[in-house]
Amino acid sequence: MPQIAQLATTYSSQIFWLLVFFGLVFFVVGRGMVPKVMATVDSRDKQIAADLAAADAARKAADAQEEAWRTQASRQRAEAQALIATAKAEAAKAAEVRLVEANRAIDARLAEAEARIAAARAGALDEIETVAAEAAGDIVSRLAGLAVDQDAARVAVKELLHG
Repeated sequence: MPQIAQLATTYSSQIFWLLVFFGLVFFVVGRGMVPKVMATVDSRDKQIAADLAAADAARKAADAQEEAWRTQASRQRAEAQALIATAKAEAAKAAEVRLVEANRAIDARLAEAEARIAAARAGALDEIETVAAEAAGDIVSRLAGLAVDQDAARVAVKELLHG
């Protein structure tokens, strides 16, 4: 077989060219491209670590701001509750004062009305006594034919009415 006989003569040149291409690929890829890729990977790792640190710092700052906001909101809520309680107390006092004044006004009007009623009752009683005394005088003069003094008739009617 002639191919096997040529193997010894071409074998050394094939090994030579294999070593040349392997060396060329090793230097181009291994010495040129791999360091650039590794630098890019290292740069990305550093950027990711920096981003994670920035995100952690931002989270901590947000938590601190939220806690400050909650503290302030609680303080403002307590102040508002105190203001509401003060306003309720003042309103209750003002309502009590107005109620006392209204009761005084009602009592005054009621006393005034009772005085008018008492005066009207007294006037009506006097009028009834006068009418009764006149009627008694008329009845006695018609039935008995006697003349009755109006003052005496009034005194008699008063005694009967007032007991």
